[in-house]
Amino acid sequence: MVTALGLAVLSFLDLPSDGPLPPPLLSPPISSCLVAGSQTEMAAFAAQTDLVTGWCLFGLALLVIVAFCWVYVRKYQSRRESEVISTITSIFALAIALITSALLPVDIFLVSYVKNQNGTFKDWANANVTRQIEDTVLYAYYTLYSIILFCVFLWIPFVYFYYEEKDDDDGNTCAQVQTACKYTLGFLLVCAALLIIGAFVPLTIPNKNNSTEWERVKLLFEEFGSSHGLSALSFSISSLTLIGMMAAITYTAYGMSALPLNLIKGTRNASYERLENTEDIEEVEHSIQRIKAKCKDGRPLPSRDRRTLQQLEDKLRTLRRRGRHLEYIEKSCWTRFCGAMRPLKIVWGVFFILVALLFTVSLFLSNLDKALHSAGIDSGFIILGTNLTNPLNMLLPVLQTVFPLDYILITIIIMYFIFTSMAGIRNMGIWFFWIRLYKIRRGRTRPQALLFLCMILLLIVLHTSYMIYSLAPQYVMYGSQKYLVLNNVSIDGQLANMTSWVPKDCDANAPGDQCTVTRTYLFLHKFWFFSVAYYFGNWAFIALFLIGLVVSCCKGKKSVIEGEVDEDDSDISDDEPYLSFG
Repeated sequence: MVTALGLAVLSFLDLPSDGPLPPPLLSPPISSCLVAGSQTEMAAFAAQTDLVTGWCLFGLALLVIVAFCWVYVRKYQSRRESEVISTITSIFALAIALITSALLPVDIFLVSYVKNQNGTFKDWANANVTRQIEDTVLYAYYTLYSIILFCVFLWIPFVYFYYEEKDDDDGNTCAQVQTACKYTLGFLLVCAALLIIGAFVPLTIPNKNNSTEWERVKLLFEEFGSSHGLSALSFSISSLTLIGMMAAITYTAYGMSALPLNLIKGTRNASYERLENTEDIEEVEHSIQRIKAKCKDGRPLPSRDRRTLQQLEDKLRTLRRRGRHLEYIEKSCWTRFCGAMRPLKIVWGVFFILVALLFTVSLFLSNLDKALHSAGIDSGFIILGTNLTNPLNMLLPVLQTVFPLDYILITIIIMYFIFTSMAGIRNMGIWFFWIRLYKIRRGRTRPQALLFLCMILLLIVLHTSYMIYSLAPQYVMYGSQKYLVLNNVSIDGQLANMTSWVPKDCDANAPGDQCTVTRTYLFLHKFWFFSVAYYFGNWAFIALFLIGLVVSCCKGKKSVIEGEVDEDDSDISDDEPYLSFG
């Protein structure tokens, strides 16, 4: 019966009964299309899963950043003059800057993920998908940079001048708001001027005859588009980044040497300092008694002696405050714990100085490469390939292949710049030319100083993206992307040569449809004259770091209450001692 049924089926299909077994009911072309389609769908699903994973890690980093900013601001704000609005403003502004920097490795990961390590595009990575990924990152930058402009030119100035007016005229809220709006209007005019200039400034790069490099530079930036709104935003952010560069040269370069050397050298002994302070108190009291003895018979003191007496009494008050702080520090358990952890501090100091030297060497090699092999000053020293390798430029592309190792390293670099900048600000204070405006002290920083601090850190973090590009230009431009090139291979015994496709790291020589440039790089280099300023700023950064290293080496140990009690306090200080965690 089975045989009869088989013959009936064969006759229905019009096949010979003695022939081979028929193929499946689906013809080979249809079945292969379904298999290929299912494989494509599976690949697309896997791609979407990995992309969502990348963005989820970015979301996790966002939560960590917000928590870090809250702890950081609360650590430094004054316990007596804490204001809710200034605290929220400081946390938000610093968090937005750090989130913008955290978008850098996501940008690099996404452009790298569309290609395989052999230089071919992944099955799902067609032109539309790649453009959609690029647009997603671009819109994220639009949003974050717009919020940064809002913070720098509207929110922070308004809150700062509101509290400045509050100090001068307590209780009159309307006057405070009017004064804050008046000064904030000036910042808004500056912002409007930057946006207008950025929208209409000519972007044409000066031409250079008989140079194919110039054509590649122009094609590179044509990919970014020519929208006036995009140009205005890029110009404004580049202007802020330029200010951040000057802040980094002032504070970060010095902090990179001061922080590790202070950890290595440690602080002076609290008991010895207290003994010295007691001797100074006795000496000042004896001087005061000697001056007062001149007027025991009722004669008035000369003006010179009155000025001297006033200075000695001010000095005595400062010394007694120092004595109270030193006594508290000497008896605290935290001081004993820090003494026990002294070897660990030395290890961290040595590690930080090695990291600082690594950054400096990498920055020097990158700048030297631009000086020798870039397209010239008229192009903003844009380099079209890496000729002098540096350690970080080699390490980051390797780590980028195992997500999120490069994300972790970028986070460490950004946090390192934050802490070294903070060390520089704490050691130097906030200055306006030769006038010191504020000191930054743990638990003693006024609301205005806190806003100034977060504004400076925001600008420094903006400049950090360019610093990372300077340290690893190949990584920031293309990540781990590769493209295929034809390679001729000669075979012994044969007259003809064989050609094969060999993967090569992406650079400016790659075809335009084979490598995708990160949005970060194009944002940073849209205006060539800013790139020129960044280039010379890197040389100034290296010089200031070396000068700061020499100064830090020559300076002695810091006081155990360094910066806590000074005669020339420019802000209100609390009398209660505050334990140092540094």
